Amino acid sequence: MSFLYYYLFLLAHPYLAQWHRLFVKLGRKPWEALVPGYNYFILYKEVLNKPWWSLLLAFPGVHIVMWMTINVSTLRRFGFFSLKDTLQGLFFPYLLFAKVVKDSQLQYGAPTNWANSKELEQRKWGDHLILFMALPVIGHVLAIVLDKVSRDKPGSKPRVKEYGDSFVWALVAAAVIRTYSFEPFQIPTGSMEKTMVVGDFLFVNKLAYGPKVPITPLSYPLVHNIVPILNIKSYLDWEKGTYTRLPGWSKVERNDIVVFNFPSGDTAILDPRTPSGLMGHDYHGLLNQEAFSQFLYSKRGTDLRNLDSLGQIQLYEEYISGFENWKNQARAHFAAGLFPINSQEFANGMTHGGLIYRPVDKRENYIKRCVGVPGDLIEIINATLYVNGKKAYTAPGQALKYSVLKNKVVFPSTTEMLSRYGLENSADGARTDFDDYSDTASYILNLTRKERMRIEADFKIKLTKIREPFIIQDNLNKPLTALQKIQNLDQFPKDLNVANSMTDFQKFRIPKKGQRINININNIAWYKRIITAYEGHQLSIKGKNIYIDGKKASTYRFAMNYYWMMGDNRYHSADSRVWGFVPEDHIVGRASFLWFSKSPFVDSFLGIRFDRIFRFVD
Repeated sequence: MSFLYYYLFLLAHPYLAQWHRLFVKLGRKPWEALVPGYNYFILYKEVLNKPWWSLLLAFPGVHIVMWMTINVSTLRRFGFFSLKDTLQGLFFPYLLFAKVVKDSQLQYGAPTNWANSKELEQRKWGDHLILFMALPVIGHVLAIVLDKVSRDKPGSKPRVKEYGDSFVWALVAAAVIRTYSFEPFQIPTGSMEKTMVVGDFLFVNKLAYGPKVPITPLSYPLVHNIVPILNIKSYLDWEKGTYTRLPGWSKVERNDIVVFNFPSGDTAILDPRTPSGLMGHDYHGLLNQEAFSQFLYSKRGTDLRNLDSLGQIQLYEEYISGFENWKNQARAHFAAGLFPINSQEFANGMTHGGLIYRPVDKRENYIKRCVGVPGDLIEIINATLYVNGKKAYTAPGQALKYSVLKNKVVFPSTTEMLSRYGLENSADGARTDFDDYSDTASYILNLTRKERMRIEADFKIKLTKIREPFIIQDNLNKPLTALQKIQNLDQFPKDLNVANSMTDFQKFRIPKKGQRINININNIAWYKRIITAYEGHQLSIKGKNIYIDGKKASTYRFAMNYYWMMGDNRYHSADSRVWGFVPEDHIVGRASFLWFSKSPFVDSFLGIRFDRIFRFVD
């Protein structure tokens, strides 16, 4: 249901509830109940003595809570306290409102007398319901425990009522603050090392670009998309809005550090064992991997290890010729709740929750640097980013991977490299700045420009930038091999015939709102996901012809702006090079303030990084 329908319902509600007759019992004029907006202002003033709370009805995310609040509070002033009465007040108050206006014996009364045991008993289970709605089970446990260790003051609210009110308003305040101004965020992975590091806690400024109105407002505001421990959805999709962004202080600028909803997270594999409830994040990447695994599994009677080069080529070509079929088989495999066919979980007969769809605002939050804005021309050559033909800005914390032969230099121990140069290795392998074991012939180092210059000067050596298997610049005029085509599925646009790598990317332009481009069979792979997943059109390809919404098309006009995001830890970042453009409706806010940092890898003084606390993000 669109927000528009909800606001229309808000306008109609006072008429359905016969407030013009109700207001007479409150000592107000009947016409006051008929003025949209003003009627809510008056009722909040009379019943709760907080007229400004009526403004919260305008905020998706808390609007329904505020609607329920005024209905229940009003009905209680007429003596409707029971569990049944409270349920009606929360979800369908019209029968009780009709009873109020028709029964002359029901008069507007004073607030509850907390010293009156009869009134307390009347409203006990209704208050329990309110507390359950605000904080299920946990709120009751807290209320009961505190009630046992202390006594209520005579004439004061019982614990259940006190906690219910507190939690409701805490949730309302949290929803407004987190949705429309600032939201806390923790750096979970090393993709932004060494600018933002694992264990950093920061605030995301949503006012910078303008806060997004939530698309799915029926949710608990203190969690994103999964309720911890229970591993269930934290939101309902009964009411859905369309993309709306309120005015902000600025627009997304090149080189901003931006938090956004994961673009490739519309479809996901539900795995309740994980904290996020997902199996990996990039479903489309997992799908391509599973398609190849399904193909190899079908060849389990063939000794794949002893195939000669010609046999391997034929094998890969056979897979490519049936790629779409294998992809469909992999999709059906995941949809049936089956784990990857080569996993131990599959061998053990385990199942997962199948495929789920997540709305834009409930997709995982990612943080990267915006290196390209709408209209920019992007190219990557040997891990060097070019924007509009010029070398892009290099952040002080941007890290690239280098190597040097071990017969050219002898580095000290890993501990010494940490103390002298700050090169940190994590136990789980998420961060490896100094690698002296994975390659027997070479050291591999992940370094910022300043770190590289120091090490080269100290050891009188020249480090070589590592380049992934290079198939773009040197092979543009050569046909791709079958293996190269399969490798192309790892990088955007995940197309067999578009050759990109993490260190080298073909030149392309970022789409801009209102821009019209020519589309054809040679470039449609770059824009297919924009047209279908982000802008909601049907697309089909028949031979060399492209059809959009059933009509043959040779051009396309973009409905949104798009951005190109990359991690500063360039060799260890799943970013736009993997999943492509970030639409404007996925932008959450700008990283603004670092308030705490704790290393999960270093044990000194609990791992707290004092030099990173209370810093603004540049």
